[in-house]
Amino acid sequence: MSLTGSLVPRPVATRIAVTSGKGGVGKTSLAVNLAVAMSRLGHQVGLVDADFALGSVDVFLGLTPELHLGAVLSGARSISEVMLAGPSGIRVIPAGSGVRDLVSLDTARWSRMVDAMNDAGRELDFLLFDTAPGIGDTVLDTIGLADYAVVITSFEPSAVVDAYAMIKLISANDATKPIGVVVNAARDAEEANLVFRQISTAAARFLNRTLSYDGYVLEDRTLRDAELAQIPVLETESTSPASRCIRRLACRLAASRQTAVGPWSSRPGPMVSSSGTSSPGGTAPCA
Repeated sequence: MSLTGSLVPRPVATRIAVTSGKGGVGKTSLAVNLAVAMSRLGHQVGLVDADFALGSVDVFLGLTPELHLGAVLSGARSISEVMLAGPSGIRVIPAGSGVRDLVSLDTARWSRMVDAMNDAGRELDFLLFDTAPGIGDTVLDTIGLADYAVVITSFEPSAVVDAYAMIKLISANDATKPIGVVVNAARDAEEANLVFRQISTAAARFLNRTLSYDGYVLEDRTLRDAELAQIPVLETESTSPASRCIRRLACRLAASRQTAVGPWSSRPGPMVSSSGTSSPGGTAPCA
């Protein structure tokens, strides 16, 4: 009897696009810390700086890459050659900074991008895309590569409007793409719930879409301090309010790990507190 015949093939990485309709809502900071939190849960996690021309993930982490994703898209290097070791074991794929040629990708470069993400995902459980801000074609194409899109917003009215606009465009590209919402820098759960209800109501009424509420991250000075120190907040203040919220978000997303035979669930796993206790619905307080 052949043992190899009974082996179940390892599923490729589940891809999550972390995006927003506008800049300034803490998207990159959240993507970085989410990757660290998911890695600390025992997963193999990759973080792609998908702001190809104005990447900043390396700056957030205090890394000094010699190569970046542009070398892969030009065909000069493989994806493994540009990967960097990041905090808590995450694998970082840096982007260029001020590289005009990467603002818009032609067919050949986009084809290499697709192949590179497939290659990267073979040894990972999760692959997170930190997209560029805005609603450009490259952003939407990147989201198209993901199994799930997490739209980051805040309490500011302009951020709420832009988040809805992003959800509208994602839906126009793919009406079946699962979409979740995270409210960042919320003063409390009530404020975050209000923001989500506004977006969810509009999406249900005008787009016929049901959104997942993936949770919120409390406004927390330690996040800003960690950014200035170029260290993920989970590496310095693991018990701060924001850290607890990020760990809860990581648990929720990790609960929907894609299997070899099943797609991403239309609704991610239950809300899970940082202590591992699941919540049947709604938004449990950050624990």
